[in-house]
Amino acid sequence: MLDIKFLRENPDIVKENIKKKFQDAKLPLVDEVIDLDAKNRAAISEASTIRAARNSLSKQIGVLMGQAKKDPSKLEEAEKIKEEVKRNAERLEELEKLEAEYADKIHDIMMKIPNIIDSSVPIGPDDSCNVEVQRFGEAKIPEFDIPYHTEIMESLNGVDMDAAGRVSGNGFYYLLGDVARLHSGVLAYARDFMIDKGFTYCIPPFMIHGNVVEGVMSQTDMDAMMYKIEGEDLYLIGTSEHSMIGRYIDTILDETALPQTLTSYSPCFRKEKGAHGIEERGVYRIHQFEKQEMIVICKPEESMDWYEKMWRYSVELFRSLEIPVRQLECCSGDLADLKVKSCDIEAWSPRQQKYFEVCSCSNLGDAQARRLKMRVKGADGKMYLPHTLNNTVVAPPRMLIAFLENHLQADGSVTIPEVLRPYLGGKEILIPNKK
Repeated sequence: MLDIKFLRENPDIVKENIKKKFQDAKLPLVDEVIDLDAKNRAAISEASTIRAARNSLSKQIGVLMGQAKKDPSKLEEAEKIKEEVKRNAERLEELEKLEAEYADKIHDIMMKIPNIIDSSVPIGPDDSCNVEVQRFGEAKIPEFDIPYHTEIMESLNGVDMDAAGRVSGNGFYYLLGDVARLHSGVLAYARDFMIDKGFTYCIPPFMIHGNVVEGVMSQTDMDAMMYKIEGEDLYLIGTSEHSMIGRYIDTILDETALPQTLTSYSPCFRKEKGAHGIEERGVYRIHQFEKQEMIVICKPEESMDWYEKMWRYSVELFRSLEIPVRQLECCSGDLADLKVKSCDIEAWSPRQQKYFEVCSCSNLGDAQARRLKMRVKGADGKMYLPHTLNNTVVAPPRMLIAFLENHLQADGSVTIPEVLRPYLGGKEILIPNKK
């Protein structure tokens, strides 16, 4: 969410930014909110004038009532002033209602106007315009055919999609045996990887209040993603970023406490509305999964440095697991409204002979801090808004696809990289036991 003062003083910049995000339908919102803001400030000013006059008039009434004992004509004068006070009180009540009405309308509109994107963001209407920046590791194509990922899992007795469908419906799965252990091992390795980078490990609440949801994401994203608990002001989180950033709602951090660097584990729940292609079935796009996340809250001038560090952590982790990846810069039309800048880390799929998304790193500027009323007290005693960033460390369902495809051997076995072996009881290879 933008600062209303910035919008008021820079309407053309805000409108140009909306155009860059290909959201022209939102252009009228800028003039609408400027008009409402002017009316609101006028109402506040008039109300302040009335309150000041009320104090003065009350004093006059007191003086006149005292003088009325000697001069009865003063009583009539006092009654006239009382009538004025009454009229002012009625007008003040009207103005206070108007202020609340204007403030609500302004808030609603400001929540819809997208954040100002960084000047380095490529311009384009959708993800087809995202730009490849760099590749890491050699993307190999084996000489043997690679089965679909669920077939690899089934060969290891590692997945049961049919039973999950009967129990929970589409978009769920049972992981079993070595595949389940691999899933947990990857999460544990990712946790320790981030702890070694100096991040504090955290397990957050898996449900959050509606005002936190509103603080961390746009209404459009919320409707597309979140599951609401019926009859309660609680939502299941779609990523631990939601509750991790929400932890700081209505708080004041001392500048000496920055940066806050946290890595969090959680299950994640998503509606995943719409139809998806064959390659997004299996365990690729599901309603429930687990994830290790990284969160940073920092000074504004440090956020781009942290953005660079965070996506590189993802690359380092995937390369340590011997999985080729690339960095893809997200274009303007592919950025969620709160994001200033974002990139995806994509893993190589030997089966599809292309890359697919496994991590998403985002700098949200001060948008979440402003929505959540999160502030920092500087060394000079002044308050300012911090910047917030998030990035996927690893989400095992997609990681498992990349891992199994890149480590599959011609005989159906799956090799285990050295860094992961301690988390799988020292195993160096997974042997298929189901043909």
